[in-house]
Amino acid sequence: MAPGKQGKSAGASENPSVTLFREYLRIDTRHPKPDYDAAVQFLERVGTDVGLLCQKVEVCPGRVVLVLTWPGTNPRLRSILLNSHTDVVPVFEEHWTYPPFEAIKDSQGNIYARGAQDMKCVSIQYLEAVRRLKAEGKSFARTIHLSFVPDEEVGGYKGMVMFLQRPEFKALNVGFALDEGLASPSDTYSVFYGEKSPWWIKVKCVGSPGHGSRFITNTAAEKLAFEEQVAAWCREAGDGVTYEFLQKCMDQHITSTEDSDPWWKAFSGVCRDMKLPLKLEIFPAATDSRYIRAAGYPALGFSPMNRTPVLLHDHNEFLNEDVFLRGIDIYAHLLPALASVPPLPAEG
Repeated sequence: MAPGKQGKSAGASENPSVTLFREYLRIDTRHPKPDYDAAVQFLERVGTDVGLLCQKVEVCPGRVVLVLTWPGTNPRLRSILLNSHTDVVPVFEEHWTYPPFEAIKDSQGNIYARGAQDMKCVSIQYLEAVRRLKAEGKSFARTIHLSFVPDEEVGGYKGMVMFLQRPEFKALNVGFALDEGLASPSDTYSVFYGEKSPWWIKVKCVGSPGHGSRFITNTAAEKLAFEEQVAAWCREAGDGVTYEFLQKCMDQHITSTEDSDPWWKAFSGVCRDMKLPLKLEIFPAATDSRYIRAAGYPALGFSPMNRTPVLLHDHNEFLNEDVFLRGIDIYAHLLPALASVPPLPAEG
């Protein structure tokens, strides 16, 4: 099918969840100027339609965290947090087959848009799974919160980092969290129980411009701590050379994947029953999960996208509608299990 031949509007036979997904994808939340207001308004509208309670927390000027809540029958128990971020990375439109914010669906059912994998799919999958469960008349002991945070793609400092410090977050009484993962090109589903620790460093060197590259014979990791090496380089370079960390994550918390852990037992039990092969991994980059774990809450990174090339941050990012719909079904099984985990010892 030639580019641009598929219209924006959904066909008569399109699943309403897919239509909603494509509508969300058309909201331009790319950096450096994400349209957060439009995203929050859209998600608040959907949450209200699903019958969820709504709370908006402005963690700093222009940065709002939206929390949608499905109260449980026992509010004393710790809650389940379903986290996702609303921002997406920039695009180079000349490298895209279809416009990256039109959510065009081709004849194979592939939906092309920035955020299709990272991670607007998961946001809608959460909502549509909750919609299904509520329509079936289900209720669970534990409260389920859905949080939609800004600025994850630029470090999370004006998003999850600040949200975790707010009394509104403490009031959520979180016990366990789900956040984003990655697509998997194989039959397996990737589950991330920890992350690498990113260091973003800005070095300022005042002086005449010139070519300053040189190879290092022994890596910092082999010889001494990396930060000490950077500091030494700056000292050796002379006066007027300074450095600062734009991002420095030192936390190494991981979430238990032992069979004895009640959260993992609930999560993995559903996957086993649904015959979903899992691959346990350390996330190769960094997500807001690192902040959640550092604050003492167990979290798993999971985006139910198998048989899908990993295209987050890449040109022609897409997700097939059947894979997307399967993800809703998976969450519709996971949420009851997680929200029904029996009271833990600390919960009395």
